[in-house]
Amino acid sequence: MLEMIARIYRLAGRYRSRITLAFFTVLIKGIAMNMPYFIICHVFTKIHDGTADGSLVWISLAAMLASVLIQIIFQHASDRLQSAAGFMLFADTRLQLGSHLRKMPMGFFTEGNIGRISSVLSSDMSFVEEVSMSQIANMAGYAFSQLIMVIFMFFVDYRLGIISVIIVALMSLSAGLVRKTLHKHSRKRQDQIEALSGTVIDYTEGMGIIKTYNLLGERSGKISEAFRDTMKANIGFEKAVFPSAVRNGVIYAAGVSATLLTALYLFASGQLAAPMLIAVGLFIFQIYTPIRVFYDESTRLTVMNACLDRIESLMSGEELEDSGTARIPTESKAPAIEFRNVCFSYGDNEVLHDISFTAETNTATALVGPSGSGKSTVANLLARFWDVDSGSVLLYGNDIRDLPLETVYNQLSIVFQKVYLFRDTVYNNIVIGRPDADREEVIEAARKAMCYDFIMALPDGFDTVIGEGGASLSGGEKQRISIARCILKDAPIVVLDEATASVDLDNEREIQQAISSLIKDKTLLVIAHRLNTIRDADNIIVIEDGKIAEAGTHDRLMANNSTYRKFVDLRNTFRGWSK
Repeated sequence: MLEMIARIYRLAGRYRSRITLAFFTVLIKGIAMNMPYFIICHVFTKIHDGTADGSLVWISLAAMLASVLIQIIFQHASDRLQSAAGFMLFADTRLQLGSHLRKMPMGFFTEGNIGRISSVLSSDMSFVEEVSMSQIANMAGYAFSQLIMVIFMFFVDYRLGIISVIIVALMSLSAGLVRKTLHKHSRKRQDQIEALSGTVIDYTEGMGIIKTYNLLGERSGKISEAFRDTMKANIGFEKAVFPSAVRNGVIYAAGVSATLLTALYLFASGQLAAPMLIAVGLFIFQIYTPIRVFYDESTRLTVMNACLDRIESLMSGEELEDSGTARIPTESKAPAIEFRNVCFSYGDNEVLHDISFTAETNTATALVGPSGSGKSTVANLLARFWDVDSGSVLLYGNDIRDLPLETVYNQLSIVFQKVYLFRDTVYNNIVIGRPDADREEVIEAARKAMCYDFIMALPDGFDTVIGEGGASLSGGEKQRISIARCILKDAPIVVLDEATASVDLDNEREIQQAISSLIKDKTLLVIAHRLNTIRDADNIIVIEDGKIAEAGTHDRLMANNSTYRKFVDLRNTFRGWSK
């Protein structure tokens, strides 16, 4: 328990003072909660001694009311302090996680970690901030209340005090016996929630295939199995909790019985005064309640411990190094882009082998080759989505690892084949390109991207909220909005990754006009299957099996019996690159 509180303290950072103050308020509340026991003992003693008078009633009543008022005030203060600390702490933690994920290599997001991220954000963090944080100070309050009750029992009779110490020790031992088992089941439960999140994401993203092949209900085996496994994990956790709860219930009942019987024996033998016997009888069921509630609630903290393990594991993922301090000079004679002896692997599979080429400022370089040859990997390495295994990628003569990530991203605008738009207004999806742009600049970017007309035809124009991923727009419309975003950003280097590969001819014409506006006076790196998008490039680089097979202009490559010429012939025959 103390380890868990210490862990929360380490996590709390600048909010530790709020949690510390919450502990203080709970201690005051604990004293106020136990005041009635002492007041009643005092009243019974006065009555038994025959020294009670009218003032005793009013003083006792005032003390009772004061204790209730103190409880209300300090409970309210505790709730505000600890709950607010939890929400503020995890607001910061979510921002830190977002910053951390921004620096992770793209491979992290292709290794089945989307469900992990989703479950940490929606399950683990929510559980800690909404449930556990509100319990930390309360748990301290229960422990303090139990200490007061033990002192009270020693005040009544030292033998009753010894019994209460034994009962508390037995409950603590019982809880300790199951702690490791609970932690294991808590971890298993949270891991299964992660697996379920990933499965649900896959299920919803593949809904078209699922409907086509009628894989709904029980026939959708994977998601049905995930729900069953989650049910089993939750039941397993409850089964792990059950023995401890039963033991504590038995110890609680035994403690109540032993205390009451001992008090009766002491009274019968003349060793305990009647007022004290009455006090014990009145409060017998409250004597061990704090420690019982303490350990009943501690199961939540066991889940919290597992949640914190998973949060810390996600936050400790290795980031791309971002300690570079180099700057890109205002005027540089170095090539805008240079790949120097670059090798790169996905896991154990090397996909780029000793790649070297340059792209001069304000020139167009095209990467062509069969699917899987490594073209998109080149673009991803330029954007530093991954780091190279060996060799160097340079921007204006600087190794991108020596540049701050922010500097690298500011130099690039990328139009991907698969466009993602956020569930937000069209305007906000465009202004992502440059958040400080005014509305007139956003509209002008939309005009240049050939998307102004269809945007204005939407129900609320630029203020129309589009579906997540741009689901309410066609592929060509989404592509043009992404180009408007890049036009607004106005970065000096533009990367087009199969930007027109999956659109119809009408949309392609519109997109080509939009691209013409985007790439004006820019350095262009284009990856394409379609010949008309790369014919006029200053340099065409043919990549085959992760190596540069040849390079040159279209005319020069066509003059030879080259790999490129074979690809062009195949393009003319099959209307697409093929291996």
